[in-house]
Order: sequence, then structure tokens, then C-alpha cells
Amino acid sequence: MSEILLVLTGTDHLTLTDGTEHPTGFWAEEFTAPYQAFTEAGHRVAVATPGGVVPTVDPVSLTPEVNGGPAGAAATAAAVEAAAELRNPLTLADVDPGRYAAVFYVGGHGPLQDLAQDTDSARLLRAVHAAGTPLGVVCHGVAALLATEDEDGLSPFTGYRLTGFSAAEERQTGLADRLPWLLEERLVSLGGIYSAGEPWTPHVVVDRTLHTGQNPASSATLAAALLKTLG
Repeated sequence: MSEILLVLTGTDHLTLTDGTEHPTGFWAEEFTAPYQAFTEAGHRVAVATPGGVVPTVDPVSLTPEVNGGPAGAAATAAAVEAAAELRNPLTLADVDPGRYAAVFYVGGHGPLQDLAQDTDSARLLRAVHAAGTPLGVVCHGVAALLATEDEDGLSPFTGYRLTGFSAAEERQTGLADRLPWLLEERLVSLGGIYSAGEPWTPHVVVDRTLHTGQNPASSATLAAALLKTLG
């Protein structure tokens, strides 16, 4: 079968407006659900991060509170540990976009810190867009699209229907007033046609080759949509 690239944040924190560093990384479910879906469908998976650093999992994403209880938390932690690709990621700058049948960006608050302005990620996104490669992006991972904005405020994804972590959800995390910007507002400024479902419920939008998911609960549905496009 073909190979799918999963792009993850390389940071372990998010700098808030008061200068404090909020511990974060990638959100576990947003990696494990697509990883399981892709590998069970017979695809190979590769992982890439800025600088090739081993990605950090957001500790909150491993807690029982967001995994349906202790058993779910243990299963999620085990799934993260079992993914050997996480321990030997590719360097994002060295990625050959033409090698992959699809690309998937994992969320967590980390992408707000690095992927939202990463030039190597922007190069990859422009290349997959130009090639018509199916692209999946979930939750705060959608912030990576912001790095593709040019000096005229336009992006290859301007005018696309999309979703991402909503302002309503960000307020419920308690971080909205401490962030330098909200993802929903930036996506609209980029020219995206943004929509959102009810907070914390699955919501997926597919427009041409772009597949976006609103939140962690959208991860499995988004992966299924990307697999459907791959056929």
C-alpha cells in the first residue's frame, strides 16, 4: 500500500501573552486515531517534525478526564508508546512531498507555537496543494495553513471551506484570553470559509483535496474521510 505522512509539532510549550510557557505538544487522540485508521487500512506511516525532534505528547491528552476514564487513558498512552515512528521522526525540511499519497497534520496547542509560522511546513503544504495530494488537518493543526499566507494576505487555501478548533471551544479551555490570537479568527482572516459544529462534537469539512476536523473528537471521522478520498 501507499505511505502517509503525519506532521506533528516539535514544541513542548505554548507561550502565552503574559510570557509564561503553557506545557503542551501534540494531542494524543489526534495522532492515535488516524495512525490506527491508516495502518489498519494497510498504509505505511511516517512522522515528521520541525527539526526532526521527537514530539512531545500533551500530558492533558493522556488523562482519564479526556479519555473516558482510566481504562481509556491507559489505552491511549499504550497506543502512543507503541507507535515507533514517533521516536525517530523525519526532519520536516528534508521531506519529499512527492513520496506520500496523503499528508495529515496532528493538532494540540503546539502548532500555534511552531507550525503556524514554519517555512518548511509552508513549503510542504504548497507542494501538496499544487500536486492535488489529499491533505488532512485536525484541530489546532489547522494553524499550519496560516504559514502559507503570502505578502498579499492570500494562501493556496484561501476560499476553501474548512474548520478547526473553535473560539467557543478555546474559551472553554480557559486559554482564550491568554492567547495572542484565536485560530477561528485567523482562519477567517486568511480567507477560509469557516464553519463549526457544537463544541467537542465531531465536525469534518471536505473541500477538494483539503480535509479538516474541528477538534479531537473529529480525528477518527477525519481519518476515515481522508481514506475515502484515497480510495
